[in-house]
Amino acid sequence: MNCVESIGRREFDIDDIYAFEGHLSGLYPGNQNVKPKIRQQLQYLRDRGYLDFVSRGRYRLRISNLIVSGPFE
Repeated sequence: MNCVESIGRREFDIDDIYAFEGHLSGLYPGNQNVKPKIRQQLQYLRDRGYLDFVSRGRYRLRISNLIVSGPFE
């Protein structure tokens, strides 16, 4: 969720999250499947009501569940 929030936009593409692959690989060096794990976590966040699936590879934050201040559209 930290990666999603740091994008700074309410709607984002999966490529925006994939941009964190190097950072996440450094945090979890034993994980050789970072992109599949990213997709899994996006599904988890969607299923828990933090994100909406807009279209293939496109997501939207649900503002009511967001507890940060920032330049969200």
